Amino acid sequence: MRWLDKILILLNDCFAFGLLRRNYKLHRFHGIINKKYEKKPIALEAYEALAERYAELIDTKSENAYYERPATISLLPEVRGKRVLDAGCGAGVYSEWLIEHGAEVVAFDVSPAMVALAKQRLGDGAEIRRADMEKPLDFLGDADFDIILSALALDYIENWTGVLAEFYRVLKNPGTLIFSVGHPAMRFMLDKREDKSYFDTRLEKTEWKGFGAPYVIVPSYSRPLEAMITPLIDAGFRLERICEPRPGEDFKRADPESYERLSRFPGFICFRAAKD
Repeated sequence: MRWLDKILILLNDCFAFGLLRRNYKLHRFHGIINKKYEKKPIALEAYEALAERYAELIDTKSENAYYERPATISLLPEVRGKRVLDAGCGAGVYSEWLIEHGAEVVAFDVSPAMVALAKQRLGDGAEIRRADMEKPLDFLGDADFDIILSALALDYIENWTGVLAEFYRVLKNPGTLIFSVGHPAMRFMLDKREDKSYFDTRLEKTEWKGFGAPYVIVPSYSRPLEAMITPLIDAGFRLERICEPRPGEDFKRADPESYERLSRFPGFICFRAAKD
């Protein structure tokens, strides 16, 4: 090989090495930037602060135990022998019910504290992991579940398009999606802003007192009924049922004052939709 060819090869190798170093540095730089500005789940800090008290009270707190939960469970099909995804599992109360009724459960939540509490509650009874509903659920396979249950979790997601598309992807055909959220009428009435509009999807911050002091400010999104149903249908689901729960006698005995209020005005709304 002539000396000139050797020099050209050496220069080419040096140039290639320089590009590799530059690309590596750019990759690291963008990784640091993306990590720094990555969107944090809006209610993460609130639930981390609430987690222990939430887990202690969730089995007996009237609005949950005697109101939203019975309504949501009433929409479930037979779960025995079914593979169920509990999306936004919190401390694991729904997963526990599902396991007790014969389901195979996979559950996830974005809060590390809630994941730890769910694992403590369920032991080896379910596969539980930390995941963010606002991101692709890459750890779940296509058409892997018979049922998806998501109780009071979608209120913390601004845009439902992505998460509903993922729910549709991981559901079998046929499959069932059950979810509950704050009732839009209730959310609108509680909004004290003079310029409020029912038709807006808006970020609200509420001081939660039901889990004891110190009180925690919990951010969430409220939206009109149309903004709940339209993305559901756009994702490919067929809406089967809507439930606007009313409190029963158990609720009345536990909390007479809230019973009177919720007997006249809705607090939550529950949906059942099908992939078929």
